[in-house]
Amino acid sequence: MVGLKEELLKSIWHAFTALDLDRSGKVSKSQLKVLSHNLCTVLNVPHDPVALEEHFRDDDEGPVSNQGYMPYLNKFILEKVQGNFDKVEFNRMCWTLCAKKNLSKSPLLISDEDAFKVWVIFNFLSEDKYPLIIVPEEIEYLLKKITEAMGAGWQQEQFDHYKIALNTSREGLSAWELIDLIGSGQFSKGMDRQTVSMAINEVFNELILDVLKQGYMLKKGHKRKNWMERWFVLKPNIISYYVSEDLKEKKGDIILDGNCCVEALPDKDGKKCLFLIKCLDKTFEISASDKKKKQEWIQAIQSTVSLLRAGSSPPHKEARQKRKELRQKLQAEQEELERQMRELQAANENKQKELETVRKQLEAAAARAAEEEKKRLQTQVELQDRFSLELEREKMVRQKMEEQVAQKSSELEQYLQRVRELEEMYKQLQEALEDEKQARQDEETVRKLQARLLEEETAKRAELEKWHLQQQQTIQMTEAEKQELENQRMMKEQALQVAMEQLKQLELERKEALEQYEEVKKKLETAANNTKSWKDKVAHHEGLIRLIEPGSKNPHLITNWGPAAFTEAELEERQRSWKGKKATSTSE
Repeated sequence: MVGLKEELLKSIWHAFTALDLDRSGKVSKSQLKVLSHNLCTVLNVPHDPVALEEHFRDDDEGPVSNQGYMPYLNKFILEKVQGNFDKVEFNRMCWTLCAKKNLSKSPLLISDEDAFKVWVIFNFLSEDKYPLIIVPEEIEYLLKKITEAMGAGWQQEQFDHYKIALNTSREGLSAWELIDLIGSGQFSKGMDRQTVSMAINEVFNELILDVLKQGYMLKKGHKRKNWMERWFVLKPNIISYYVSEDLKEKKGDIILDGNCCVEALPDKDGKKCLFLIKCLDKTFEISASDKKKKQEWIQAIQSTVSLLRAGSSPPHKEARQKRKELRQKLQAEQEELERQMRELQAANENKQKELETVRKQLEAAAARAAEEEKKRLQTQVELQDRFSLELEREKMVRQKMEEQVAQKSSELEQYLQRVRELEEMYKQLQEALEDEKQARQDEETVRKLQARLLEEETAKRAELEKWHLQQQQTIQMTEAEKQELENQRMMKEQALQVAMEQLKQLELERKEALEQYEEVKKKLETAANNTKSWKDKVAHHEGLIRLIEPGSKNPHLITNWGPAAFTEAELEERQRSWKGKKATSTSE
């Protein structure tokens, strides 16, 4: 709460010093009433006009005295501030009161809005003493931040010349001089107004609004499970997400604490670069635009959670406090060294005075010795001894003082050497950081190339495996068809074997039938011969008993059952039927 009070006092000091003074050099009570009412409004503090009237009496000694405005401000306004107010609105109110009177009339390369943001940054980086100034170290820090945000190179030599000229005339710059310096474009040559404005806004978001990281990402809904693009803003204890980067429509917050954690997720549902934020009551699935953004967000959230667990301030506030402590330490050492030099000089002057006193005493003793010659010799010997002792003592004291001065000079030289070594180490550190940054970029390029080659290799491997699977399936189908053909061949061979056997059987039956036919034919010829013989005998004995009748036109066929038992047509029909049955049995 003390740090918040100091930050508020700086902005209020600018507004207070911009108020008009009357002939006695005091601020009118009406102006203080207006200022107090505006402060209570923007700080969400209840305004008590009665207390204001009772505090400002006619015998006030001035606005900064014990009965002045500052005691009233601390007691009735700043002590009641709870932190539930809009810092930007508060600073803008103070800026409105002081900018018109103090802002330079010369044309600047930055807009009034950028000048306002530089003014707020000045209040954050300025020293905690009045009138407010920003020291060269903090000016260098701010200009470096803006230069890095613009993507330009830092001109250290140019700033060193500016720093030397600044140190010879004053300790630092006021807020309006800092705005003139940045607005003049002295350290942003070659950059357009939009680039400078974007850089100032980025530094303002980081240092004043505590924005550690921001950007567009996709977020999975908790109810409808759909993915929507949101503008995420990471702060020391919260992640807010909006519809767009203009921050007009806020959709929700992710409250961070020491129990939160973040972890990467594999690609799923067609979404890539996924990670998960786990809190006590909810989890949030988020998809970044690429792998680099995913890793940056995971690292930023993990660092924020680590700071919350350790109870530490944001990085830029920690760095500011360390720079301030280092300056205070160096200033204390410098003041101590100056104090010791003053003590040595005072001791040396005291010794000189003592020696002068001794010399005068010797001269007086010599004068008295001239008057008393007898006593002079004895007194002279005593005085010479005393003088010798004093000279020896003075010599030792002088030698000791010279040794102390030499030692302090050596310590001062060592301190200056150490400062030069620290500056050299800082330059080497900057070069190492640049090399590391370039190495990381090279590593990222190689990693992307390896990822692409790996994806191509995976695709080729998948295609080969698909071809191999198709070949295996084809081989299996060929084997199955081959087995089926082999089975059909075996069945056909078996059927052929059966048919061959049936054919052989039919051949045997045919041969037997032919043999039977031959035997029947022989018997028929024998019977026919016998019949003819008997007919001849009957005709011979009976004579011509029967009348001669016309015979049949068709030839008579002789069968086993006698002559004319079958006609020729019936016999052909029986032969065709027998041949059909024989062909059917052969095919089977």
